[in-house]
Amino acid sequence: MKRNCIAMLLAGGQGSRLYALTKDVAKPSVPFGGKYRIIDFPLSNCANSGIDVVGVLTQYRPLQLNSYIGSGQAYDLDSSDGGVFILPPYQSAGEKGSWFSGTANAIYQNMGFIENYDPENVLILSGDHIYKMDYSDMLREHVKHDAACTISVIQVSMEEASRFGILATGEDGYINEFAEKPKEPKSDLASMGIYIFNWKKLREYLIADEADPNSSKDFGKNIIPAMLNAGEKMWPYRFSGYWRDVGTITSLWDANMDMLSPTLINLYDPDWPIRSKSPIRPPHYAGEDSSIVHSIVTEGCEIEGSVANSVLSSSVKVGRGARVLYSILMPGCTVEDDAVVEYAIIGENSVVRRGAHVGAQPDGSDSWSVATCGPNIEVGAGAVVKPGAMLYDSVSAGEGGER
Repeated sequence: MKRNCIAMLLAGGQGSRLYALTKDVAKPSVPFGGKYRIIDFPLSNCANSGIDVVGVLTQYRPLQLNSYIGSGQAYDLDSSDGGVFILPPYQSAGEKGSWFSGTANAIYQNMGFIENYDPENVLILSGDHIYKMDYSDMLREHVKHDAACTISVIQVSMEEASRFGILATGEDGYINEFAEKPKEPKSDLASMGIYIFNWKKLREYLIADEADPNSSKDFGKNIIPAMLNAGEKMWPYRFSGYWRDVGTITSLWDANMDMLSPTLINLYDPDWPIRSKSPIRPPHYAGEDSSIVHSIVTEGCEIEGSVANSVLSSSVKVGRGARVLYSILMPGCTVEDDAVVEYAIIGENSVVRRGAHVGAQPDGSDSWSVATCGPNIEVGAGAVVKPGAMLYDSVSAGEGGER
């Protein structure tokens, strides 16, 4: 059972900044890029990197995520002595059970699972990032530099730096400063929320942190600063590829649009496939009067209208005379005849009725943003949904039309 490295994937976040899209599902379950869900990226990276034990820590609305991951077969992670394991919060007899109170506490509650594999190292991942990374390269650097902790970092602009955990390095290359979302950042090296820890070291710090009543039980706020203050060797792994945190509506829309450019992230690389649990659907169909330009259109779609610069997941229908522009349509959506969807995100199984209009082109104002409909929403015939609108419930023209 012993492993050199196992992965623990934090996938329990509510994703509150995705609003209606995560009302009923955890953020890692949100559809992405036509064929995928967000969690497909870190799980595929694990499989491609040779990491065959992955604990997936769930919490918020886990049912769909658990069902989607299943045994891990879609990712080639269903080996007899390894695989994917769903790890929800639990309560043992005689103990006070609780939800995970922070990222560090989530790992602390699952130390028993980790110790089953007696690993030298533990890889900590987030379930809400879009990227391709060979974790074995990061592990080699971690071992080479005899680090207690290695943090994957990416260079960002100084204007963006305050959104991230920011670190600085000394002349020897090791990390000597770390600040979580500083107001005045001293560096442009941002933590990607991807860590490799020496397990024996991490175990010590998790136990000490759990005993501290004033701790937030968080890696960025507590564990990493504690290790740094104690003089532990901490190494930055510099990553230069595509990486996006898709925790907001704008970033989710941007990252989906990025999928239309293979030069940003190549999904066609046979040596590094991004796997998914794809539905069994027929090939997409385009009618004789349809138009599809610079778009991703996946299996089961039926296109009778026009689609441009958009990402369509499985089983989407676009009616005659309908127009879909710069939009993301999640699985099972229907856009009826003569409706318009532009600069919008339409959640799973939602319907935009005949003649309705969702979203609008950017007007250059600060108030403009992408219009979003949650899953299972009906936008009534002729209704108008303004830019920046967030629909949690169905809307009809008879209710005022503009939301």
